[in-house]
Amino acid sequence: MSKGPGLFTDIGKKAKDLLTKDYTSDRKLTVSSYSSAGVALTSTAVKKGGLSTGDVAALYKYKNTIIDVKLDTASIISTTLTFTDIIPSTKTIASIKLPDYNSGKLEVQYFHDHATLTTAFALNQSPVIDVSATVGTPSIAFGGEAGYDTTSGRFTKYTAGISVTKADSSASIILGDKGDSIKASYVHHLDLLKKSAAVAEVTRKFSTNENILTVGGSFAVDPLTQVKARFNNQGHLGALLQHEIIPKSVLTISGEIDTKALDKKPRFGLGVALKP
Repeated sequence: MSKGPGLFTDIGKKAKDLLTKDYTSDRKLTVSSYSSAGVALTSTAVKKGGLSTGDVAALYKYKNTIIDVKLDTASIISTTLTFTDIIPSTKTIASIKLPDYNSGKLEVQYFHDHATLTTAFALNQSPVIDVSATVGTPSIAFGGEAGYDTTSGRFTKYTAGISVTKADSSASIILGDKGDSIKASYVHHLDLLKKSAAVAEVTRKFSTNENILTVGGSFAVDPLTQVKARFNNQGHLGALLQHEIIPKSVLTISGEIDTKALDKKPRFGLGVALKP
């Protein structure tokens, strides 16, 4: 693959991951293992409120092909096939969730040194077609995406964005919701290993005249322990602690509280990911 500007979904992704990734109020246990044949097996159990769910997944890599199959407690079988470089500089992803045969989806990604292009469409009689493209370099990229419903003949979405990336920081601006919202974010890394960082994000909703400002960050306490926190102007405060118990096995404890609510009862989540 090329070292180009990346996909459109990469614009603003660093800030989004810092502010949302691993924050949860659920209880989650993940156990992974690897067979001698090279198959990665993952079992996940989640308890959310009084509801418990789970799934078992198997992932197999062979040359330029990845096969990912998942069975959950709702008896849904999710299958994803990923092929790299069938055509040079491309990645093809086919997916389906059985027994819903209309859930099939095909996505093709093309990578160039100065541009990327993605096309995705549903494999049914009235597909929704999504197209996105970026141009630029790894340092600066401009992009846009659009979704079109072939049944109604209308656009389901159109979004534009720009990102600027430096060695110790990155910034992005995204115009989304069919032009009804704009989001600007900035991430600054505090160390050379990029394990500690500060982030700020502001979102403006034009139709409701609403502004949301969120600040947060992550800090590496030691090589095995990471803490994260976030806070927005609506009074939502979240924090999490991650600790590597043994190599590749991580314990995550997270919590969130609405500081403006009358009942300031915090919500806590617990996650354990075990890998051999």
